[in-house]
Amino acid sequence: MNKLVVPVFGVLAAVGIAVAVWLVFMQAPLQYGFHPDGALNGSSLFYNQKIFYFHVAHAFMLFAAVFVSGVCSIAFLKTRKPKWDDVAMAATEVAVAFGAVVLVTGSVWAKAAWDVWWNWEPRLTMSLLLWLVLLGYVLVRRFAGPSADRIAAGMAIFGMVGVPFIYKMVGQDSHPAAGREGVVATLGPGMRAAFWISVAAFLCWFVALVVARVQSARAERELRELRERGLDLGVLS
Repeated sequence: MNKLVVPVFGVLAAVGIAVAVWLVFMQAPLQYGFHPDGALNGSSLFYNQKIFYFHVAHAFMLFAAVFVSGVCSIAFLKTRKPKWDDVAMAATEVAVAFGAVVLVTGSVWAKAAWDVWWNWEPRLTMSLLLWLVLLGYVLVRRFAGPSADRIAAGMAIFGMVGVPFIYKMVGQDSHPAAGREGVVATLGPGMRAAFWISVAAFLCWFVALVVARVQSARAERELRELRERGLDLGVLS
């Protein structure tokens, strides 16, 4: 794997995040509205709304990571080639991190919008369950022994199957992305650049993290294989 991938995408991510932050806080409009009598309505979030740019971008990367993990897990179970398992493991570990950000930022949004940190709406509950499945994948890989790779692959496929259900729950709760078209499709001109640059920046960050973890996993495997050869030859004890 090209050694320049990680630094190149890391630099792109850093630049993109810096630009996105500037656009979000300096250019994107505040979110507020008025009642007919001129008073602010209860849905006015002001600066709290700006968490949307990072919450949704991380959700996109979470879903992308889950699909990458699920597809690569299917390929691994079919071919038993370690390269697919490496990518699935890397994508899942990154998905756990992105999923944690989604849950935390979503809770912050809920507190600002509805004065509650969490409620057990379908989409929120399914998102939490998906994250727990991903976390379980990581724990299985660490503690389940020789069959860990196959058990974890099954969990990754299960998590991938759950993603469309989460997406289909749009409009069934008070989630900020609810609606027939979704909030992303109806963004105003002043919000689109900040949002899509944020998505692109975190996509670069996602790629850098996955590639770095794949390289690390392959290095670990090569080291284990060398150690086993050393033990077989009696060089190591």
